[in-house]
Amino acid sequence: MASVLYQSIESLSRDKGIEPAIVVGAVEDAIALATRKYYKTQENMRAEMDKETGEIRAYVFKTVVEGPAQVEDEINQMTLDAARELAPEVEVGGELRFYKDTSPLGRIAAQMAKQVIFQKVREAERDTVFLEYNHRAGEVLNATVKRLEPMDVIFDLGKAEARMPKREQSRLEQFAVGERVRVVLLRVDRAAKGPQVIVSRAAPGLVQSLFQSEVPEIYDGTVTIRAIAREAGERTKIAVMSRDKDVDPVGACVGMKGMRVQSIIRELRGEKIDIIEYSEEITTFAEKALQPAKVSRVSIVDLSDKQIEVIVDDTQLSLAIGKKGQNVRLAAKLLQWKIDIKSEEEKRQEVEQQMQAMGGGPTTPVEQIVELGDAILEKLIAAGITTVEELADMTPEQLEEIPGIGEKTLEKISIAVRHYFGQYEEGEERPAAAAAAAVAVEPEEPVAGEPDEEHSPEQTPEEILAAEAGAGRAHEVRDVSAEDIAEAEEVDSESDANSDADAREEAIELDNDAVDSLVNESQESSDEGIDGGERN
Repeated sequence: MASVLYQSIESLSRDKGIEPAIVVGAVEDAIALATRKYYKTQENMRAEMDKETGEIRAYVFKTVVEGPAQVEDEINQMTLDAARELAPEVEVGGELRFYKDTSPLGRIAAQMAKQVIFQKVREAERDTVFLEYNHRAGEVLNATVKRLEPMDVIFDLGKAEARMPKREQSRLEQFAVGERVRVVLLRVDRAAKGPQVIVSRAAPGLVQSLFQSEVPEIYDGTVTIRAIAREAGERTKIAVMSRDKDVDPVGACVGMKGMRVQSIIRELRGEKIDIIEYSEEITTFAEKALQPAKVSRVSIVDLSDKQIEVIVDDTQLSLAIGKKGQNVRLAAKLLQWKIDIKSEEEKRQEVEQQMQAMGGGPTTPVEQIVELGDAILEKLIAAGITTVEELADMTPEQLEEIPGIGEKTLEKISIAVRHYFGQYEEGEERPAAAAAAAVAVEPEEPVAGEPDEEHSPEQTPEEILAAEAGAGRAHEVRDVSAEDIAEAEEVDSESDANSDADAREEAIELDNDAVDSLVNESQESSDEGIDGGERN
């Protein structure tokens, strides 16, 4: 019959899930260490326990060597001749035991033995847990909440404890001690001080397992899950595909009136789930992955780098990106492609810039802005700004970085550029040079039927322009903006109209004066005739 000590060892082994021999070995090592400490010796020492009586005996052992030349450790080795004096049957390589009395061992030795036993048992327990769970990574396990720590949740897996760190938890979930939940086994951390089994409730594998348990078509392989992208506590996108053309993969996962997917949502504490149909065509798959946003078009930018460009309507851009970029981020995880999403307006501007870059674009020397002055022009040219377009595109912050340009100079540059493009604020007067250049003098029209001597058919256009310039009738309008020219034409048209109206009005007044004089003369003649008749 086994001793009471050995029965206690067996009970401890069952509780810890380790072999009794491991615990027995731990006890023997502890007694040997305590005995050597008590006798203060460096000799090799062992201990052995009798299962029947429970007695533990400690002994020193020495190895037998052939002769004095082979002795390397006088404490732990002895020659063959010396050994045969004690045990005639011993051979080279054998061992001789010298038992030590363990009865003098006191409380301190017992306490030290206890610590050694606990350490050995703990190491054996961790090795057992590692061998049990190391090959089960990704498996979904049923666990019971054992205790709640400030950052972690400790679960009881039955044979071991598991730890769920804060980053593996869903923000929507709160646990209570004794609650049973399903968790995903991530890994076994052998170097951890506490529980070394790491589990998660944020892994995509949990959603996949829930769908397999709730959807029969997924369980039997009719519908397969091709990809899952998840942000725990926020939203999950899952792509499914049917092997049977008569089975709708999305409808099978949703269930009648959404019963199947609602059951999974309740298990995940209200996490949103988007179920989309998988497509081998990446452009079609991208359109579905970005739902609920409506995509205008999808194009592949770089096939080797797996990059696509998605164009959406301006009103759909925020919906496609999602809250804090969540929708497009999950879609990119689902596709395993990089997604560059743009609105129609952004794409149009990009195309216009590319077209302008290909055409080179107009460039005007910065010296054309005469209001700047030579000193400012020298500073701008020294800073590498040589065109009006480049100066107009610069921000005030960029201009202030140029040496010698302060706030007043910055304001002067802004006004000069604005005036160059014909933009005048209310109350600002145009420069005299610009006003003069804006007004073009009309040449005198030749008399009908008479040839124009200056503009004869034999003259070339260049000669005609040269003659007009010499006569003072042609003006340089290259530096005048379109707004200045339009305003000058409006003034000319108003002055011409006023001149014609004045001429017509003057003619009408002359006609009225003539009519009045005739009426007065006729009135006088009639008055004279009446007077003469009365005198007769």
